[in-house]
Amino acid sequence: MAKSRLLRLWLVLGSLFMILLIIVYWDNVGAAHFYLHPAPPRPPAPEPRPSGGPAPPRLLPARPLEMLLLGGSGGGGGRQPGLAGRPAGQPWPRASRKPGPPGNLEESVRGYDWSSPAAPQSADPDGRQAERRSVLRELCANASFVFPTKERSFDDIPNYELNHLIVDDRHGVIYCYVPKVACTNWKRVMIVLSQSLSDRGVPYRDPLDIPREYVHNSSTHLTFNKFWRRYGKFSRHLMKIKLKKYTKFLFVRDPFVRLISAFRSKFELENEEFYRKFAVPMLQMYSNHTSPPASVSEAFSAGLRVSFANFIQYLLDPHTEQLAPFNEHWRQVHRLCHPCQIDYDFVGKLETLDQDAAQLLRLLKVDKLLHFPPSYRNRTASSWEEGWFAQIPLAWRQQLYKLYEADFVLFGYPKPENLLRD
Repeated sequence: MAKSRLLRLWLVLGSLFMILLIIVYWDNVGAAHFYLHPAPPRPPAPEPRPSGGPAPPRLLPARPLEMLLLGGSGGGGGRQPGLAGRPAGQPWPRASRKPGPPGNLEESVRGYDWSSPAAPQSADPDGRQAERRSVLRELCANASFVFPTKERSFDDIPNYELNHLIVDDRHGVIYCYVPKVACTNWKRVMIVLSQSLSDRGVPYRDPLDIPREYVHNSSTHLTFNKFWRRYGKFSRHLMKIKLKKYTKFLFVRDPFVRLISAFRSKFELENEEFYRKFAVPMLQMYSNHTSPPASVSEAFSAGLRVSFANFIQYLLDPHTEQLAPFNEHWRQVHRLCHPCQIDYDFVGKLETLDQDAAQLLRLLKVDKLLHFPPSYRNRTASSWEEGWFAQIPLAWRQQLYKLYEADFVLFGYPKPENLLRD
């Protein structure tokens, strides 16, 4: 009897010791040899299509969390040299859905330009990248530079604020997307790398073959805010492991020019969702239109549109964020990507997009697999800003700068003095 009790005691103590060893190994060495198998999500319901037409792209089922097969330094240990998974003997899809050359209003406003003129080259892109990261880290450590949410820890960030962090476990990459900063094409790149979407059973190989409507479908991408549903209380620990081992990047843009771009694409085009949710309240509150038309087509036909001044009033109105956080298209970058809580390995800029994109793909060791799609060449920030802000009162411009000052400073954009003084 005594021997039986002693044996059970030793079994319990031995089990506890093994659990302790596993915990220590996990925290200190990493999760290189742990395989978590989340339940695959339900496949999306098939969409009706015309008889005889081509099948729509299909979302690939979630891969098991062979996610943490890294075991290397800097997030590169788990990267595969090629895009595996293509069925033997099956060709890549030939159908191309590349937009045509710009010419109509939508292409003009969205800013597409599929030509590829030579971009100005920096003599030292690595040095420029190091400087951007250094400035960011120094400012985040500088106690005299203060802005809301700066001092909170990563654990304090709510899950719903992590929905812009897209994860590619095949190559060990995390991308924080910022709307109006080439995010459509970077999302396309992430789809190609992660093989999260296929056409006729074959993963996409060319980013421009991926239809725009699938690019912005939230079910297409694995993002941090989905971790809680899959892994429960273990999700934050998984996030921290990935943040430590994966290569993390984002792309930014002059904050005022980004606002202009957001206004043009959402309010100069007939966008029913943005009209009903944002334009109607703006017209009612700032333009004395008590009963705006019910639809955007009716409003445009009547020549009724939100002005850029209305948009600025909306952003500066303290009641706006009392009702709901800023929409992602004009929310500050530091609120989307949390640069003082996440130590980014690469900070790209739209102003140097071509060179930065090529440099990043080389860093990720995927430059032989794909090329970043040809990009839109933006007009200079000063020409955009001076024209668009000419009719905006000086006091409003100064308030707007305060609202976006953290983005200007963190990402090295000069203060637009010409707009902030008489």
